[in-house]
Amino acid sequence: METINHALHKGFTLIELLIVVVILGVLAAVAIPQFTTSTDDARAAALDSTLATMRTSIDMYYQEHGEYPAALGDGTNLLNTPGAFTSQLTRFSEADGDVADIADGTHTFGPYLKKGIPADPYTSSNAVVVVSAGDLNLTSAVTTGGWKYDSVTGGIIMNHSAYDDR
Repeated sequence: METINHALHKGFTLIELLIVVVILGVLAAVAIPQFTTSTDDARAAALDSTLATMRTSIDMYYQEHGEYPAALGDGTNLLNTPGAFTSQLTRFSEADGDVADIADGTHTFGPYLKKGIPADPYTSSNAVVVVSAGDLNLTSAVTTGGWKYDSVTGGIIMNHSAYDDR
């Protein structure tokens, strides 16, 4: 009779269930930080890729015009302004930097960035700060995001003091 009664009470004890829960908790504590790190790694890779694309576009503009974007006015915006930088990379241009929305006999260069100035992956800002000092070092703790561009050297970095070393 005792063997029949024991066979009817199959299942897990409370201790066994607690051990399983503790093991799952330890596994979760180890795995979750790994996913957080991979998100940061993905943003860093996206920043590197975006900067490479923008630097290539700036270099292509220089090869065709002999000056970096924004070093020349674009016909509407003054030189060394974000407007000149943006329009010269995203619209058709002629040799002296003037831009147009369509290609014609004189506006034969570009556009170098067809979808506009990309946003940085950390702050999602596509704002551009243009300087003409020949130096891109950030002077203080800048956290606005977007891009900082030098029209003398053609250099571009992320306008954030934590990521300006790329």
